[in-house]
Amino acid sequence: GSTDRTGCCCCWGRPRCCVLTSWRRLWGEPLPPPPSPPDRFCREMGHRRLKVRGADASISLRGFSCMASKTLTSGLSSFQQTGKGLLQVMLKQGKQWKSMCKGLVLGTLLTTCMILLYSYAAPPHQLSLQEIPVPYSCSYKPAHVRNVPRMNGSHFTSELSKICTPKEDIMFMKTHKTASSTILNILFRFGQKHHLKFAFPNGRNDFYYPSYFDRSQVKDYRPGMCFNIVCNHMRFNFEEVHKLLPEDTIYFTILRNPARLFESSFHYFGSVIPFTWKISGEDKLAEFLREPNRYYDPSGFNSHYLKNLLFFDFGYDNNLDINDPKVKKHIKTIDERFHLVMLLEHFDESLILLKDVMCWDLDDILYFKLNVRKDSTVSRMTGDLYEKATNWNKIDSMLYQYLNATFWKKVETYGFERMERDVEELRRRNDNMQSICIDGGRPVDANAIQEASLKPWQPLGERSIMGYNLKKNISRKHKKLCRKMLTPELQYLSELGVNLWITKLWSYIRDLLKW
Repeated sequence: GSTDRTGCCCCWGRPRCCVLTSWRRLWGEPLPPPPSPPDRFCREMGHRRLKVRGADASISLRGFSCMASKTLTSGLSSFQQTGKGLLQVMLKQGKQWKSMCKGLVLGTLLTTCMILLYSYAAPPHQLSLQEIPVPYSCSYKPAHVRNVPRMNGSHFTSELSKICTPKEDIMFMKTHKTASSTILNILFRFGQKHHLKFAFPNGRNDFYYPSYFDRSQVKDYRPGMCFNIVCNHMRFNFEEVHKLLPEDTIYFTILRNPARLFESSFHYFGSVIPFTWKISGEDKLAEFLREPNRYYDPSGFNSHYLKNLLFFDFGYDNNLDINDPKVKKHIKTIDERFHLVMLLEHFDESLILLKDVMCWDLDDILYFKLNVRKDSTVSRMTGDLYEKATNWNKIDSMLYQYLNATFWKKVETYGFERMERDVEELRRRNDNMQSICIDGGRPVDANAIQEASLKPWQPLGERSIMGYNLKKNISRKHKKLCRKMLTPELQYLSELGVNLWITKLWSYIRDLLKW
């Protein structure tokens, strides 16, 4: 640039963009040095109007080409470089966000699993509850709707001693792998029919098993509340159960041959017993029984499923020595506390005895076998393995032998011929209901069950529990009963109003992980 005699600054030596009034005249200050390079000054100036000391000073500055094309090219290049850099940053941040999201999802799943494991394994906080006597019964009804006394047995008799009133206060001690789900279905139907009050767990289908039962585990429990039926899985605690139910409550339970129970329990629960994971070979059960003390850990997680499970369920130490005097004492206590101990191997005879004790009708004990495993998944132990399983579960074997003898004494009292006749009638009625209700007349694999409401719970990692399909054209008279008789335990609990959020959450996680 150059300066004319008036002190104007010109671009490229031309007076076209001169300032008409010098800085010195206007402000009394020295003229600022010319910008370098000169084209920058031109770019920064436009058409402006300034009002200085009351006079208009027109500054006619025109921005010219000032290397416009060069500037545009440079700008586009800079923009492209900036865009590429921004894209790289965004991609890098995207990968980081994706990694963070994966971490959050996995962390959430892990936390949920830990909460579920804790809720299943950790004992709940035991509350100190006020002692309020339970009423004689909470099933009192007006005289005009009260149950009429009926004859006990399948045939009427003139003996007044045979007259009885149906029992509605019931405690069923639900044991594992003993067809107890089938009995539960019978109790659910009876309770619904007579509008009885169940003591149910809260959030799950058991009373925080394997923790000892406590009244605080009952949904919405308050001291002095009355219940008719307790029947969900628990580790038995007589003192707490006794405070929950009326004095004349009928207590009953069911046992199974300990060797067969051990086999079923090993297959069903093996995947959730960590010390079985290290057993090698195709036949893990045979390997375990070959050296049980090598694998068994008394303090291991879920270890109770694989040694004297019945004794454990009744609330006693399943690792006691067989010669410990407490073993015989506890077995005698069980016999005294329970009005009836059923046997899985004689299920129909057991139901006839239950009907007799409860003074129920034959309609009350009709059933379909629920929660049955496929034959292909159950290897029947014989010979040496059977003996080893019996010896490994010595306390359960002693308990079973003692109560098996008691059972047949009750059958003898009932009458062998009468028992045979009533069992035959029960089976005939069951077969008739099967032809009315079940599509195909037999159970099917889990994948072949059409209705979700009829699909049973499956063991972890398997689909070995069979179920049923309901016939399409069932008479109105039988349709409701058929559906109830075929409904699995968890679905029936939901129908009765039990909140199974913990059980359902665990089910969703299993489905998500395809366990």
